[in-house]
Amino acid sequence: MGAQVVILRDEREVLLVRHTYRPGWHFPGGGVEKNETTTTAVIREMHEEAGIKPCSPPELYGLYTNFVVFPSDHIALFIVRDWTQPKIPSPNHEIAEQRFFPVDALPEDTMNPVKRRLAEILNNAPRSELW
Repeated sequence: MGAQVVILRDEREVLLVRHTYRPGWHFPGGGVEKNETTTTAVIREMHEEAGIKPCSPPELYGLYTNFVVFPSDHIALFIVRDWTQPKIPSPNHEIAEQRFFPVDALPEDTMNPVKRRLAEILNNAPRSELW
């Protein structure tokens, strides 16, 4: 089980991360650890990857399946619109870079699931169960 988060700034910008171990830009997030809820996991990942703390509980947007890599993989996707970022973490062994981008001017190598989720959330595109 994974948990990822769409962190929006004024509905015009989205925070994306670039990992050291896979190509492209992604939402912050990661695996849900043993004895951890999806909400706890996404709050932990937000802090670890971007130094962001939500001001209210993350909103569960949807549950997606991603069977491309693992035959039973599911991703809980959250949205956070009210947050603080007391400190931007330095690049590390996992996160090469984190940055806000205008939602209408994403980097060329933004992963397709990111583009599809943003279209669902911001442009009322039809929702899919597939990541």
